[in-house]
Amino acid sequence: MTTLKGNTIYLRALEPEDLEFIYAIENNESVWEVSHTQTPYSRFLIRQYLENANQDIYEAKQLRLAICLQGSFETIGLIDLFDFDAQNNRAGVSIVITAAHRNKGFGKDALKVLMEHSFKTLALHQLYSNILEENTASLRLFESVGFEKVGLKKKWRFYKGRYKNEYLFQFINHVF
Repeated sequence: MTTLKGNTIYLRALEPEDLEFIYAIENNESVWEVSHTQTPYSRFLIRQYLENANQDIYEAKQLRLAICLQGSFETIGLIDLFDFDAQNNRAGVSIVITAAHRNKGFGKDALKVLMEHSFKTLALHQLYSNILEENTASLRLFESVGFEKVGLKKKWRFYKGRYKNEYLFQFINHVF
């Protein structure tokens, strides 16, 4: 896959050199709640994951891409298609941007690029995302690119002794 370019970022396939960046993201406890992570990941497991990251989305049922700043090699986040369902032409979407690069429009640019790739290249019909009710930044991000809030799952996630509500967002392709 070649890079997918936006206005401020580009998306690229994962490289072995991404090991330390992914290790830092996956072991950052502040994002565990939104990523459904409960235990740290070892460098060994991440290295194994990277060795298999070349699998086709139809085989892996997932596509993870690095988000990089235009004009540099700096990786500022990760964006994923997960639960890829070829029969129903849909996938889930998740995104994480490093704290230093949040609220600068990079996430919106990355999400738009991934959406265009999903609909034009992968021929998906819809994308969805599950977002905690209190995650106002993600709620705004997905709404800003046209995702619609279609449901509330009450007390859906249990984290650190507390149940939390989660919204289901959906984007049905009528645009691309």
